[in-house]
Amino acid sequence: MATPARPLSPHLQIYRWQISNTLSIMHRLSGVFLSLGLVLLTAWLMAVASGPAAYAALMSMLRGPLGFLALTGWTAAFFFHFCNGIRHLFWDAGIGFEKRHSRLSGWLSLAATLLLTAGVVAWIYK
Repeated sequence: MATPARPLSPHLQIYRWQISNTLSIMHRLSGVFLSLGLVLLTAWLMAVASGPAAYAALMSMLRGPLGFLALTGWTAAFFFHFCNGIRHLFWDAGIGFEKRHSRLSGWLSLAATLLLTAGVVAWIYK
């Protein structure tokens, strides 16, 4: 018996990378980063409950360059996850599946993330 010829899956050499692929990966990574940021939030809550000395020690760390980077990254992850989640809500309603709309909503999601993150960071660290 001859086996029927089956179509082959597209290989990476012929598959064109799209913004939706990148945003999908970034959405998952931002969710992981938000979960890791909960450790920092828990440390902050514990420092508040432990008294002024513990709170001052944690805040001195958070006001440094590493703390600034962590909090800015956490803020960016939050806004990206939020904006991309709104994009997915529209998709769940059947809106925006066309190639042009999908690309546009992806770029708008990234732009909104950058603007919101920059706004919050500028407001907090003024």
